Amino acid sequence: MCDEDQYDVFLCHNSKDKPEVIEIAHELTRQGIKPWLDKWELRPGLAWQVLLEEQIENIQSAAVFVGSSGLDPWQSQEMRAFLNEFVERKCPVIPVLLGNTPQQPKLPVFLRGNTWVDFRTDSEAMEQLIWGITGKPPERKLKLQPVIQADDLSSEKGVNYTRLRDLLAAGKWKEADEETLTVMLKASSREEEGWFDVESIANFPCTDLRTIDQLWVIYSNGHFGFSVQKKIYLSVGGKADGTLNQEAWEKFGDRVAWKVKRNWIDYSLITFNTSAPEGHLPRIWDGEGWEFDWDGEGFDFYIFEWSWMVDIFSRIGTCEV
Repeated sequence: MCDEDQYDVFLCHNSKDKPEVIEIAHELTRQGIKPWLDKWELRPGLAWQVLLEEQIENIQSAAVFVGSSGLDPWQSQEMRAFLNEFVERKCPVIPVLLGNTPQQPKLPVFLRGNTWVDFRTDSEAMEQLIWGITGKPPERKLKLQPVIQADDLSSEKGVNYTRLRDLLAAGKWKEADEETLTVMLKASSREEEGWFDVESIANFPCTDLRTIDQLWVIYSNGHFGFSVQKKIYLSVGGKADGTLNQEAWEKFGDRVAWKVKRNWIDYSLITFNTSAPEGHLPRIWDGEGWEFDWDGEGFDFYIFEWSWMVDIFSRIGTCEV
């Protein structure tokens, strides 16, 4: 078995991925796990190779991070050293796919058989990583019954949600996505305009928002919905305060697969089935007609779209969805 030591896990990573790895290291620390990270532990002026080799012999586990930059030569050497320790002491070597990892990353042969942790699509990736490090599986809490029942179609504005419910129940995700826009415009009295402004979202009726969100959550078994998207957004550093955080949205876009190879995809490339990543739907807008001037400078339509979706997440918090 692994010997107890000062550090719980060695964070093996490409230097180009260091910012994201540091974020994970901070979260591990908050969870009571002590990571060994070169930036934190290598004292300037000393031979880092010797210090590193000493730690490799004693640390209980290793997390091997793979991002869009791939593996660098020294990272590969570290992994092989840890693999030898893994074989001899039965310590885990955990492949970890960062949020910017390509859809089909190429892992070294000796890592392909290990169960990986995927920060791209798994909202419980941190819990999985901690499990790999500590050997203690996370507590599986029973999901609470949704706020509303599947046939509760309440509306403060007299909107009929029967068609949306029926489309979701039938698994007609694209039609349901389009219907979601239709009923949201009705609920916010923006049918004539065909789009939302900040005021309409800030005053969006809570009963209707709960109904729409919970219908998506119920009929996708918790895979889709505004509240699901909000949880993912918060997990990548966003805040549901109505303020657009572009860096958080970039990460969010990667997690829900609204971005492919660093490019935001248009509506025609949305995946309308449950094989899509968690939070991929609802998407509800194709972006047509959203180019405009903001403070005198032109922005692409998706910037404004993200803005009103941030407002949706803020409204969800106000409505306690």
